[in-house]
Amino acid sequence: MSSIEVVAALLMVVGVLGIVVPILPGLLLIVGAVLLWALVEQSTLGWVLLSVTVVLYLVGSLLQWFVPGKRMRAAGVRTSTLLAGVVAAIALAFVIPVVGLFVGFPVGIYLVSLAHTRDRGEAWSATKHALRAVGTNILIELVTAFTIIAAWAVTILFLDVT
Repeated sequence: MSSIEVVAALLMVVGVLGIVVPILPGLLLIVGAVLLWALVEQSTLGWVLLSVTVVLYLVGSLLQWFVPGKRMRAAGVRTSTLLAGVVAAIALAFVIPVVGLFVGFPVGIYLVSLAHTRDRGEAWSATKHALRAVGTNILIELVTAFTIIAAWAVTILFLDVT
């Protein structure tokens, strides 16, 4: 492996970690790694792979936008409720290091839903729908990331003749 391929692979690993622990823009790091590799590679194969990567990124982003959002709207979860969950997650990330982010999101959603509906069952249902949507989002992003990484790996291992 060349040094640029090692750097790209390391960026991709950090990108996958950024998807699982949403601190870094994981998928963008992976796309950036392919972009960096293509810029150094300066070949038709590199530009084709970059084009495929951008298309995969756009498809994954559209799926992230439409699939979970549609399900949450059908379940009656408001966008403002999700934003409150994000704010609570960020706040608790400072109060409870490491796990505060993961605790704050569902707690924030539950409390806002409870304030809106005054029904614990309905608030819990909204929280479950929101958590499923976040899980679906992460799954879509991971599948997109691994597809891009697989395309890059196949390219450098089997198609790149340099």
